[in-house]
Amino acid sequence: MLIAFHKPYGVLSQFTPEQPGQRTLAAFGFPKGVYPIGRLDADSEGLLLLSDEPEWNARLLHPRQGHPREYWAQVERVPDRDALARLAAGVVIGGHRCRPCRVWILEPPPDCPPRQPPIRFRKTVPTCWLALELVEGKNRQVRRMTAAVGHPTLRLIRVRIGRFRLGTLAPGEWKTLDALERTRVLSR
Repeated sequence: MLIAFHKPYGVLSQFTPEQPGQRTLAAFGFPKGVYPIGRLDADSEGLLLLSDEPEWNARLLHPRQGHPREYWAQVERVPDRDALARLAAGVVIGGHRCRPCRVWILEPPPDCPPRQPPIRFRKTVPTCWLALELVEGKNRQVRRMTAAVGHPTLRLIRVRIGRFRLGTLAPGEWKTLDALERTRVLSR
């Protein structure tokens, strides 16, 4: 079984809380025996896959697979060509050079469901939405990459894994994937 879940903001990508009061996957009625494939930080949103089939971890997460994932990042200010080129070439974060990635400005900005709580708003600092397609998944990588080029991430949503898109799943909704959708997850 492979499940696509639209993880809301503030939910841990695990079933057991680390501290009292934390929201976890246990609140969403998943079938017994499934576990998350990879992670999204509590302050990130979007597509999270869950499965009861262990082979999905190796097929999607091992670096040699080079499996693409697309993120939409709302960042402070509008990055110039140099900042976008630095992101695409692979910035150094924590002593590690990230693999090159695809990056582009989303124009017009995406129509995303409102987040609770909303992102911070500053009248004098515009924001911009970027799309980043990565083939690796280091801890807080997108946030650290955008900060390294001077554009901190305010909101982060994973919208695609392979060729499978989050689509119309609302925050907190999930569905079991059919055979075609499972194939899309593995497609590059």
